[in-house]
Formats: sequence, C-alpha cells, structure tokens
Amino acid sequence: MLGKLFGAFSNKKRVPEWDDADSIMVIGMGRFGTSVATSLVQLGHQVLAVDSSAERVQNLADELPHVVQANTCDPEVLKQLSVLDFAHVVVSIGNDMESSVLTTLNLSQMGAHDIWVKANSSPHGRIVARLGAHHVIYPERDMGERVAHLVTGKMIDFIEFVDGFAIAKTRTPQELHHQTLASAGVRTRFDITVIGVKRHEQNFIYAQPETQLLPGDLLVVAGTTRQVEAFAAQTGTPLPTETVSEASTLVQDTHEDGTAS
Repeated sequence: MLGKLFGAFSNKKRVPEWDDADSIMVIGMGRFGTSVATSLVQLGHQVLAVDSSAERVQNLADELPHVVQANTCDPEVLKQLSVLDFAHVVVSIGNDMESSVLTTLNLSQMGAHDIWVKANSSPHGRIVARLGAHHVIYPERDMGERVAHLVTGKMIDFIEFVDGFAIAKTRTPQELHHQTLASAGVRTRFDITVIGVKRHEQNFIYAQPETQLLPGDLLVVAGTTRQVEAFAAQTGTPLPTETVSEASTLVQDTHEDGTAS
C-alpha cells in the first residue's frame, strides 16, 4: 500500500518497500510537527508528513523523504491517503484549533489505530480526548514545567511523570565526593535512587553499591519530585547559565506551530 501511495505523492521518485505496521502519519508541519517527523525519520521509522500549506511542503522537500499537501479536515482526503493503513497518526496542528478538532474527529470516526494530538490548552485537550484521541500532548506546558525545575541551575535535565515520580540529571554534592554509594548511604539519607553516573569522557556507569562518586560526576537519580529536588539542592552552586538557556530555547522552538486545515 505505502509504496503505491508514496509513488504518487512522495518527493522521491523511488520508494522502498515498507512495513505498514511501523508507518506513522504526522499532520501539521509547524515547528513541533516538523521536529517529530524529522526525529522519527532519523530513528528509522516510515513517515508521511502532511500539511495544508504548499509553501511549507515545498520547504520541507529536502528535509523529509515523504511530504504531501492535503486538507485533513476532509475525510475523503484522509481516505485517499490511506490513513487506516498507518500504525500511528500524530496531529500536530498548532494555531488552528478548528482544524485540529475536525481532523481528530475524522480520524476517530474512520477508526484510525493510534491517535496522538498536540493540544495548546486544557480545553483543547479535553475536546480532542472526548472526540477519540488516544494520547494528548501539551508540549509548551510540559516544557514550561521542565524549565521551571532547571531554571535554578541545580539540575541539568528533569523529567516528571504524572504520579509525582521524577528522574533528573544533576551534579554530585560535594559532601559525597570520594565515597561509594553504599558508604554515603544515598538512598537512606535522601530517599532517592541513583540510576547511574556519567563521568567526563567515559561511558555511562550503571550504579552499584561500590560505585565511587568523584568531583565532576553527573548523577542520574530517581524518586518523588520533592525528593529529587531536595537532593539536587545539595549541589550548592548553580550550574552554568548556558544550560538553562538551552532549555529555554526548546520552549521557544516548540511554541509556534503551523496549521493543516
């Protein structure tokens, strides 16, 4: 199926035989959608990118192997794109909520297998969830929460899960230098688990009781959000400001998005 479809719509003249079970359609080629589609392609997945803008499609012709212009608010267009043959569909339409909602409704009514929708607000998210979206994504909100934890400079990276559990990358507190995890009693004292250690110009070290902590080591730790934040606070001096600047850039890059009406 995909070979025939992309033979008609692709920017490439020759299309390899693809496994339909691993195919993904990404609708809406704004910053977020383009980033998702590009990352999926780099990971080796089979991706069809869709957008309503002919100019945007043309601009992406050299970046994505398969990108088409289409109005996904029209269910007939989705049928022509054989949307039901895709294992996953990502709706990343940004500023046009109506197009996002109509596209999600069409996908749900047609029986699309796994629908992911980017939402710009809680009401938007609730609407598409009720219409049949299997997953709702809030990039700006999630990145804002992430940066809020990074802005003090005591964490290099931070991921929080819905149940209040978090994973973070932070420096080794000075008081733990030259101690093993067992002798320092990290889990007992801070109620967090050290998953691993990243040492400069060395491979990642999976944490063991005998793992020694050295100055400059970066720790990947897990625990409740409050516990992880408390442990990171032990590092004292904030990290260089460019670390936070990089995270802030991520927020800016995901703030705007295009439409695929």
